[in-house]
Amino acid sequence: MNLSYKICGLKDLDALVEISRNTFIDAFEKDIDPEDFHSYINEAFDSASFQEQLKNPNSIFYFVFMDSELVGYFKLNWNSAQTEQFDDCIELERIYIIRHHQNKGFGNSILQYIITLVRLKGFKSLWLGVWQKNESAVRFYERHGFIKFGTHPYFIGKDKQTDWLMKLNFT
Repeated sequence: MNLSYKICGLKDLDALVEISRNTFIDAFEKDIDPEDFHSYINEAFDSASFQEQLKNPNSIFYFVFMDSELVGYFKLNWNSAQTEQFDDCIELERIYIIRHHQNKGFGNSILQYIITLVRLKGFKSLWLGVWQKNESAVRFYERHGFIKFGTHPYFIGKDKQTDWLMKLNFT
């Protein structure tokens, strides 16, 4: 598999917003109240919000390419940028693959790249939040050694959902 990775910068803002919106819509629109969903999309996937995230020294976005075609992206947070604060951990806040590139093994390769990257940065664990109703994603992370260690709320508009917190320890 010939995947390559590119750190996103401000010049990538439009492409990042587009892939983020589209992959989130593809993944979750069918499962959530339309009014709450569209309200959330307009707020969470706003260009100004992404611009601030790209400027944050404790967050990083990567584009994932197959040859020269953009197939997905991911976002990592550490220190104060984490959605929950854990010492010596890095958060995998987002990992998304464009729908027509799913089920081709890209997720496994991307996650292995992320794990290697996080270990090289000296963090002791990688954690994430995954919607408890997204059973295929939960199974995916469990297959890679992640364990559930808690929950936190995640709001889509006014719709309060529960994310499993999952962690992969390196020690």
